[in-house]
Amino acid sequence: MHILARKCALLHEVSLSASIVSLDSGSIQNRSLSRENLIVRMMRTRCVRHCCALGVVSLLSVLEPTFTQDTYVVVDVATLDQVQGGRVRGVNDAGEIVGTARTQAGRRGFRLGAFESANSPTKNERLDGFAGSDASAANAINEKGSVAGAANTDTGIRAYLWTRKDGFIDLGALPGDSGSEAWGLNRNDEVVGYSSGPNGVEAVLWESNRSIQRLGQLSPGDYSRAYAINDNGDVVGTSGQTDSLRAFLWTRNSQMEDLGALDGHNQSFATGINNAGRVVGYSSGALGDHAFLWSKSTGMVGLGTLTGGVYSRARAINVPGDIVGVSDSPVGNRAVLWTRHGEMWDLNQLIPAGSNFVLTEAVSINNQGQILAIGQTGKALSKQEHDHSREEEPTRVFLLTR
Repeated sequence: MHILARKCALLHEVSLSASIVSLDSGSIQNRSLSRENLIVRMMRTRCVRHCCALGVVSLLSVLEPTFTQDTYVVVDVATLDQVQGGRVRGVNDAGEIVGTARTQAGRRGFRLGAFESANSPTKNERLDGFAGSDASAANAINEKGSVAGAANTDTGIRAYLWTRKDGFIDLGALPGDSGSEAWGLNRNDEVVGYSSGPNGVEAVLWESNRSIQRLGQLSPGDYSRAYAINDNGDVVGTSGQTDSLRAFLWTRNSQMEDLGALDGHNQSFATGINNAGRVVGYSSGALGDHAFLWSKSTGMVGLGTLTGGVYSRARAINVPGDIVGVSDSPVGNRAVLWTRHGEMWDLNQLIPAGSNFVLTEAVSINNQGQILAIGQTGKALSKQEHDHSREEEPTRVFLLTR
């Protein structure tokens, strides 16, 4: 595992102002901040990166980080009740955000526009699912604004694709199966997820013509789920047996490939892939979870943790190669960014000192570099205080823009 140590000096300049708009009287609120009213200026930043692998320490480089003198805008987008199933899942290049919230009508998918502009036509909108559905979830959004997710039907949970032109499209399931769920989609409206029934759970690809394709399972194995797809149609997910799951990469040419696990680990989970075929996720073993980056040239490489941490997960990667996720630390879980230049950042270092919130996880990053993150009200707590006092607190949703 790589251990990264860095020294960073930041000077910040900030002013805040907020307005709050409710999606409904349920547990999600949308907050919009003007770009002019929340600006973080990072005047000077230096980062020294060290890498420790197999006990051998090497000084890689002294870098002038890409954030020097950049301007950040932080938008406080919403508040969700995670205990009631509230989640955010993804953000597209227009800043449109999707997820699931508890509303008066039950758990429902939603689509939010963080900025109201010509490039972000979304108003706060519930995605209720099929006619008669009593629950829905929105799991992914692409650059066209199409959304993939799942909704209840009379026969079970079914995957859907929502488009501005056609509304909700039932994507169906494999023959003999009654359930399905969509988790990822690309620019071409190709959707991935899984189909489930009496014979188990299998990863599937719904082509742009709405036909469904089995992706198979790693051997030995009786289970697979797909979570992300790039614009080339390459798919990643997890497959294997219940106690031995592995990250996989599926392509039309090579089918399903086991991506392995980090040294000392027996399981791995792939969560994202970019158009260059770089895969991110996390590897799991007796010592916990550790974020990884996989490529054909390097294989699986650990991304490390924040100083003093023992746990990390990578959640998403964009086209330029920037990665976001979460790492623990002596003061609790923190949202992190691994840049394409090899830097690792606690995102709380890139927002104003004295902010009344802590960013605890970065969920998604779009190709413009906007980061979708979640956090909680309050200042930094010790890990023990974080673990025991914040489990049921409402989660705040933020969009960070450079």
